[in-house]
Amino acid sequence: MRDDRDGNDHRGALVGRQPDAQDTDADGEPTGQGAVRSAVRAPEIAYRPARRSAARRGPADPVKVLMHRHRDLCERAVDPLEIAAGLEAHGLTDRVAARYRHRDVFSLAEELYARVPGAGRRVPRASRPGPRPARDARAGWTLWALLPGAACLATAGALRATEGVLGGEARIAVTATGALLVALTLRLCLRSGPLRAPENAGGVTPYVCWLLGYAVYGEDLMAQVISGGPDGHWTATPAPLLGLALSLAPAAWCAHLFARHARHRLAGSHALSEFGAGVRPLLLGVVALYLCALTALVHLAGLGQPGSGPAGPVALGALLFLARLLAVHGFPEPAATGLAAACAVEVAAPFLVLAGRLPGLDLLARPVDAVVATAGPAGVPLLACATAALGLLVHASVALTRASAHASARG
Repeated sequence: MRDDRDGNDHRGALVGRQPDAQDTDADGEPTGQGAVRSAVRAPEIAYRPARRSAARRGPADPVKVLMHRHRDLCERAVDPLEIAAGLEAHGLTDRVAARYRHRDVFSLAEELYARVPGAGRRVPRASRPGPRPARDARAGWTLWALLPGAACLATAGALRATEGVLGGEARIAVTATGALLVALTLRLCLRSGPLRAPENAGGVTPYVCWLLGYAVYGEDLMAQVISGGPDGHWTATPAPLLGLALSLAPAAWCAHLFARHARHRLAGSHALSEFGAGVRPLLLGVVALYLCALTALVHLAGLGQPGSGPAGPVALGALLFLARLLAVHGFPEPAATGLAAACAVEVAAPFLVLAGRLPGLDLLARPVDAVVATAGPAGVPLLACATAALGLLVHASVALTRASAHASARG
């Protein structure tokens, strides 16, 4: 009997305490089924792996990861707006900012600006330009913007005053000297002020020279080609060039107003979509303001001179202004594409007419003949420049409404 009890006790020690149905708890209730329940794992133990997997989802401070990823941007930034523009340029939107526990990119940029010590912020406040230097700078680039128009006006006046007095070679020399003076002053104008583009925005000079040359000689060229030529010299119409040169000062001021008001809207915006919605009508208003000034100047420059009206030069001025505005704000490739497209149309038009004279190829000249029959020889540059300008305006309404386009624009 003792051996049996010892064996039972031994088996009980091996399998754990297994109370029988007669065991009772503290209240005197049987605990046979209760012992089975007590062997089940407690709820808090069952949910412990879920808490561990949640802790492995990401860091407790997601902004810290972003801070290390864009540390160079944050250190170089002078204000939070530059950080917001840089984050947007890297594809971070307001919706993505919500993953970093911020309502928009601007508030996220403010936290990054506060947490990252930047070398670009060590400029003392007293050394920053005040109102007086800013006014002096505006007066400086306004003077440079007036010089090309003054040089072009002086050349046109000299040619008109010496008409019938100087010979052909002397007049050519005066024209070449005036053209060189206009080119030099134009270069000085585009190297400072709100029309100054970054260093990598070059490569469009041949396109601009072709468009300006076609504005002076293209109308007579197309008239001769359509009539069976070309034959003889081409008659120059300098009025468009004079009007475009005089419009550089309004163009500089329109670019200045756009950059300045866009920066103010950027400082007061709380979301990227809000900034874009505010800048888009500003862009359209600035373009409309420049077109009004350009139309008046081209009309005044063409008074008393033969021509087909200001529509073609105004379309060319709009194309040049939009291309320069895109280049100034960091989009030189679309600007060059628009200028090249207009040049391609103007080059192709006379060649299509000449090719249409060959047997069986008269179909090539029909589009150009239709344009000339509708709007005259000036219809070709009008169609080319207006179409390219419209394309650049559509692109600018998207590209220039981004915060990254105004982070370092000169105003």
